[in-house]
Amino acid sequence: MKVIAFNGSARKNGNTAILLNTVLDELKKDGIETELVQLAGKAPKGCVACFKCMKNKDRKCAVTDDHLNEYLAKLLDAEGILLGSPVYFTDATAGIKALIERCGMVAMANGGLLKRKVGAGVAVARRAGAIRTFTTLNSLFLHAQMIVVGSSYWNVAIGRDPGDAEKDAEGIQTMKTLGQNMAWLMK
Repeated sequence: MKVIAFNGSARKNGNTAILLNTVLDELKKDGIETELVQLAGKAPKGCVACFKCMKNKDRKCAVTDDHLNEYLAKLLDAEGILLGSPVYFTDATAGIKALIERCGMVAMANGGLLKRKVGAGVAVARRAGAIRTFTTLNSLFLHAQMIVVGSSYWNVAIGRDPGDAEKDAEGIQTMKTLGQNMAWLMK
């Protein structure tokens, strides 16, 4: 079993990575293979609504000048998916939203490629917008007929500067519980 996590932050080793790695560490304890993909500097572009994926039905996006198809292959190979984003202007980052748009479209065009995989969104906020970001991340899972994993609270933490999220004891515990719940569900 494998879980793939996508960090939608512009900071590779910032608070979003800290939270995702906390979840991944719990999964590793249960023998689940994990991988963290950093979108920083390699984020896909948004969907151009060409609808070629609907015609081609080849499990790929027709736009090939970015890393999207590489990311899509990783999503399809995994049984579990984590999406993480900091709050940028009260929502998820443009890069993670582009991943959601295009992977969601290709999955739908090809008969529900993500159906019944396990997924969870993780958000970090300086002050506000975490629940909206959390909802944006989980929208892919719900639309794609995936199973969304919960935790002991919403999968959010507080932090602005790199490392701040580690000081949010409740947020860190929420991520640990999320990892434990995800491992249990996957097994």
